[in-house]
Amino acid sequence: MAEILVLYYSHYGATAAMAQQIARGIGEIDGMQARLRTVAPVSTVCEATEDSIPEQGAPYASHDDLRECAGLALGSPTRFGNMAAPLKYFIDSTSALWLGADLAGKPAAVFTSTASLHGGQETTLLSMMLPLLHHGMLLLGIPYSETDLLHTDTGGTPYGASHLAGTDSDKALSPIEQRLCRALGRRLAETARKQVG
Repeated sequence: MAEILVLYYSHYGATAAMAQQIARGIGEIDGMQARLRTVAPVSTVCEATEDSIPEQGAPYASHDDLRECAGLALGSPTRFGNMAAPLKYFIDSTSALWLGADLAGKPAAVFTSTASLHGGQETTLLSMMLPLLHHGMLLLGIPYSETDLLHTDTGGTPYGASHLAGTDSDKALSPIEQRLCRALGRRLAETARKQVG
């Protein structure tokens, strides 16, 4: 089975919940499966180390996870209209993969969660696309043939899946957000399956 890497950082759990829905969509495509991975938090004071396996949730990502994947779904909460520092820190460490063109030509998609409806969902998605373009990845969004995009009043954009978590980060994924996450996972897996034959 070919694997799609679902790589994310989640502080309050909403981005992790989105990752699970995207993985579910990936699994709906024959011959494809998801590999869930996260990144460690970073310290604002000094370089810190974490155990190699987190206490809960998905394992931490390695460069091999990126090298081996048939496609990538990249997710982060919104931080002032940008991806969160832990995810950016990990992406910044991938120069060797860039030099080897290890990700070039692979399909990729992005997803985010934010506290407010106009809290920078689309700019965060765009910020995550930039390093993927530098890696030569093929970016996928959500087409308007997914009619939930026309009716959502929570999350969901043509740039990628999104979620409105609320100011206390306590809102569960809406049914529309769940469907759009799964649709993004399916689209990514279908595209990757065509490439791997």
